[in-house]
Amino acid sequence: MERPFPAPCGFMLAAMLILAGHASVFAQSSAPAAKAGAWSVPDIDKLPDDAWGKLVRHGRDLTVETASLIGPAAADPARHFSGNNLTCQSCHLEAGTKAYGLPFVGVFTDFPQYRAREGEVGTLEDRINGCMTRSMNGKALPVDSTEMKAFVAYIKFLSEGRPIGGKTPGRGSGEIAELARPANPAAGAQIFAETCAACHGAAGQGRRAAEAGKIYEFPPLWGQDSYNDGAGMARLIAAASFIRSNMPNGTTHDQPLLSAEQAWDVAAFINSRRRPHKEDLDKDYPVRTEKRVGAGYGPSADGVSEGQHGVGPFQPIRDKLKTMKQEAGKDAASQ
Repeated sequence: MERPFPAPCGFMLAAMLILAGHASVFAQSSAPAAKAGAWSVPDIDKLPDDAWGKLVRHGRDLTVETASLIGPAAADPARHFSGNNLTCQSCHLEAGTKAYGLPFVGVFTDFPQYRAREGEVGTLEDRINGCMTRSMNGKALPVDSTEMKAFVAYIKFLSEGRPIGGKTPGRGSGEIAELARPANPAAGAQIFAETCAACHGAAGQGRRAAEAGKIYEFPPLWGQDSYNDGAGMARLIAAASFIRSNMPNGTTHDQPLLSAEQAWDVAAFINSRRRPHKEDLDKDYPVRTEKRVGAGYGPSADGVSEGQHGVGPFQPIRDKLKTMKQEAGKDAASQ
């Protein structure tokens, strides 16, 4: 499979109102609007070598060389924010520019936005720190740090020309048809051995890189150097759709190699393996009826087992939540 899988590989970003102190740096661009339905990425090499250009390029470098710059491999221990040796592009493929590879393109226009996982409106900085503490299994970046400003600048640059609050075709990882049965980790283990192990290792340990500035050529998919169980990729729906659109390496959303069924099963196998645990997951989704059906950890409002939340099928859970909300609405109307 491909070099950027964590997400999980994994797993994981309504107009951004920049904090007053950042206003001059992140002023709205006058770039022409991108054509609807067209996938286009601004050319970072055309940026001037001024303060803005340097900050945007630093954001790209942080995306590609995360572990070496702000992770365990950083020379300065004070810069050890990421807790594993993944990079941001382990999930956000090709430095966040690949269509349906969880790109950054258009993300800037979505913030601030309501986040059900936190139960409140969050900023882009909040979302980035969600990745830092979950997918990167580390700690939050200071909001006023150069690194945070660089990430935001890079995401803004890649979102130039995208309408505020509008849809960007190619965002996310695409839709995948759901199964009427639970995903099967045992079947997924065989698919992994045949299709994924050549790059990610038979034990999911990844493949180390010889290239300077990189820790892994292909990232680990489980174990202590992978994303934790609170990451977006730790949710089966997120992992399966990402795999179908992007794996093995070279796959595209329009020409997938794996069937939907294979993607579900191999994702279930990967997420069944041991990985770091994130504390306080019980505080996620404070409004329990807003909890994602594929979040395989409790507590949940629907009474469905954690096992079914983990591997499906998911439509019965949605149906039950819909009925619960309808009944709650009737009760409220009668009072």
